[in-house]
Amino acid sequence: MRSAHDDGQSCRRLIPMPANTIVSVTCIPMRLPFHHWSPAPLFAGRPRDKLDSALVRLETQDGTVAWGESYCVEPTALVAIFGTLIAPLAVGRDADDAALLPGMQRTLHNLGRSGPVVHALAGLDIALWDLRAKRAGVPLYELLGGKRRDRVRVYASLLQYYGDAERLDAVTTQALGEGYTEIKLHERTSDALAAVRRATGAGVPIMVDTNCAWLPDEAHDAIAAMREHDPFWIEEPLWPPEDDHALKQLKQLCRVPLAVGENAASTYALKQMIANHSVDYVQPSVIKLGLSAAWDIARHCVDTPVVCAPQVAFFGPGYLASLHLIAAQQADVALERLYVELAHVPYGKRVPIQNGFVQVPDTPGLGADPESELAEGRYAS
Repeated sequence: MRSAHDDGQSCRRLIPMPANTIVSVTCIPMRLPFHHWSPAPLFAGRPRDKLDSALVRLETQDGTVAWGESYCVEPTALVAIFGTLIAPLAVGRDADDAALLPGMQRTLHNLGRSGPVVHALAGLDIALWDLRAKRAGVPLYELLGGKRRDRVRVYASLLQYYGDAERLDAVTTQALGEGYTEIKLHERTSDALAAVRRATGAGVPIMVDTNCAWLPDEAHDAIAAMREHDPFWIEEPLWPPEDDHALKQLKQLCRVPLAVGENAASTYALKQMIANHSVDYVQPSVIKLGLSAAWDIARHCVDTPVVCAPQVAFFGPGYLASLHLIAAQQADVALERLYVELAHVPYGKRVPIQNGFVQVPDTPGLGADPESELAEGRYAS
């Protein structure tokens, strides 16, 4: 004979979970083989021939599936973070609970205010936005206040350190021939910028990402040497990247626009740069900080001289989230597209780049789900 306590447990087990209860959060590594018409660059001493990020698959009780993306350098580490930290804190919770993500951020804050745990939360955040838009039956940009533009310019972002003028000329000419009208380099020398400027001619915006190349007392002379080749901006010129005071001093000295943000330590650091007018462009990465943070930063830029230019160097749901953000925000900026030849092009048929532009999708959510090759983990290793 069952006790009253047992009967109570049985009754509770029979109560169905609400439709919007999160039942699973899964991390799926996405390692896309690529070629960039040059010898493979080195990362941590090894040739880099794959571009790594991670899909985040979220499912609710009623079977709705939503997608996010997290920045990922080491897939096994991120999978472990999702399995041991993110999923246990998210599963069983109401996906509409406004306290869900902030509560997880506070619970996990002692593991760092930047880095893999924060990147994992960013992927969950994107998935939650995708879920909300799908359940509302609207494109994601509607949840950001509506779109201000139907299509967004895309710039060709050349992978780092070609280190050869002929290769730079050839790849730049190829990108221009495909319809791109803006180029970004990952180089550190005026010679590299000069080579690309010769290929583009005057008037074509050329951004230069130096990946935190210089200490504060080194940057001015290096940027001064580039000035004659008319860089559109110098991106992440300083180490450490969140040194707000040094950035403001450099901006005043160098007379070339500065862009910073992908690697700044936190949303707070970017807001400080906006408040102090330390840079000309801030570049929140949705796969590192989350879409909620990036949207907050974009709104902080309104009525300031600082422009929000979201940074996205990868190809999954974070790319689409950045597209919706740029479509909805006040500033009209271009969307980054790492210019490489991929073994598989995510959303290549459903959200294609045509003549240097991408149309903002009008279907519910992000506008497209990852193809089966990605969702099933065929590019996980």
